[in-house]
Amino acid sequence: MSTDRNPPGYMTEDLQLREISGPPSYKGITDKSVDYIAIANQSDVIIAYIYANNEDDVVGWQIRPAAGHEAHSAYYPWMIKLRDCKARGLRPSAALDELVRDEIDAPANPCSHVVPGSRQHAVGLAALKQIAGAPPTVAKSS
Repeated sequence: MSTDRNPPGYMTEDLQLREISGPPSYKGITDKSVDYIAIANQSDVIIAYIYANNEDDVVGWQIRPAAGHEAHSAYYPWMIKLRDCKARGLRPSAALDELVRDEIDAPANPCSHVVPGSRQHAVGLAALKQIAGAPPTVAKSS
């Protein structure tokens, strides 16, 4: 029995890296104004906001900290809908329009819904965070 075995090729050859992507999605951050809609639970308590900005191709989710884990749990079905909107080439504002028309997160088991008439405009994400009751972000000094 010999101990002079060569290691397999995958251990000695350079890996050829390929960039692969996930599902299509909008960007999440903008420094410009946003339109937004309110999302409420089954008890009609607002738990989060979905915001959009066409110029930067942005759609995002802003929780209301007072909603706790419920706002985090409600995120997934709405983001699946938004990924579908992006895959179909909808602009962020058109995606918001579609969510307003759909009204609920999941037809088979709705847990949250768009608050009727809640579409509004905020001057930026900082203003929306203030509306949501999130603590302000403190700029780090260099």
